[in-house]
Amino acid sequence: MGEVDPAFIQATEHRPKFNNIEVDGIPLIDLSLSETRNIDQLVSEIGNACKNWGFFQVINHGVPLELWTRMKEVAKSFFDQPIEVKRKVKRDEVNAMGYHDSEHTKNVRDWKEVFDFLLQDPSFVPASPEPEDKEIRKLTNQWPENPPEFRAICQEYALEVEKLSYKLLELISLSLGLPADRLNGYFKDHTAMLRLNYYPPCPCPDLALGVGRHKDASALTVLAQDDVGGLQVKRKSDGEWIPVKPIPNTFIINVGDTIQVWSNELYESVEHRVVVNSEKERFSIPTFFFPSHYVMVKPLEELVNEQNPAKYKEYNFGKFFVARNRSDYKKLRVENIQIDHFKISN
Repeated sequence: MGEVDPAFIQATEHRPKFNNIEVDGIPLIDLSLSETRNIDQLVSEIGNACKNWGFFQVINHGVPLELWTRMKEVAKSFFDQPIEVKRKVKRDEVNAMGYHDSEHTKNVRDWKEVFDFLLQDPSFVPASPEPEDKEIRKLTNQWPENPPEFRAICQEYALEVEKLSYKLLELISLSLGLPADRLNGYFKDHTAMLRLNYYPPCPCPDLALGVGRHKDASALTVLAQDDVGGLQVKRKSDGEWIPVKPIPNTFIINVGDTIQVWSNELYESVEHRVVVNSEKERFSIPTFFFPSHYVMVKPLEELVNEQNPAKYKEYNFGKFFVARNRSDYKKLRVENIQIDHFKISN
């Protein structure tokens, strides 16, 4: 079996120890290692969670708790501003980063406001999803003037979550029987994006969702949520919607479409949604860990053989991402591309 960065082991081995348990069925995994808990055990738990759920929570992850607290504070300060102030950094069809809300997107189903920014600024994506179009588009962040510490705190948090994302990629790679760094090269110029979600109290929670049912196009999504909760996961075994109970100082991890393809469906991207609350506001911060725009995504050759042939055709991640983004923005009349479009029929 491959190896994980020794610095990761040293950084976790002295933290409080927890047994691997399940909360409402969602696995809770301790990322720390010790003399009685080795890397093989951790890798096995990660693999089982990816295979059986597509979701898990992690503790002893290395991201400081106080950083999450500061992120929530600056997010609240930003979203508490008047709408005309927030819309000074609104996203549009030209600039995909910044602020938007359900009114701006004409998507009344989703009861929320968001602010998006790139972990690598600038990032590059194809100008369009058309196969013959070779033009590349530069995406840059928009930062609000207030609160004044907003940008610095967001960038500090993003750096820590990026480190965690690489650790999780290594553990997932090991769980597939591959070298720890097998997937790292796909993220050299990654297009990862972080989103601040604000869900105001909803007067009619039975008529709206914070986010409708969906799957993520990312390789991984790393989510921090506050103590209000609202995330629900569709359980693979019976299709029931299972709430993910908030646990202090944990991250919720889910496998995205990209890893579903790389693993040739050994691991599956699972549907999830967010319900709203009639009394309390809610904050969450997902980080979508996307590959570089030029990466061609297909089942990894090590996982394909005569008994387990490739289940997907190769596709360009950047063009896939742009097509997904265009279909979501203002519900434009373009095809909503999903990975099923690349599925090979048997």
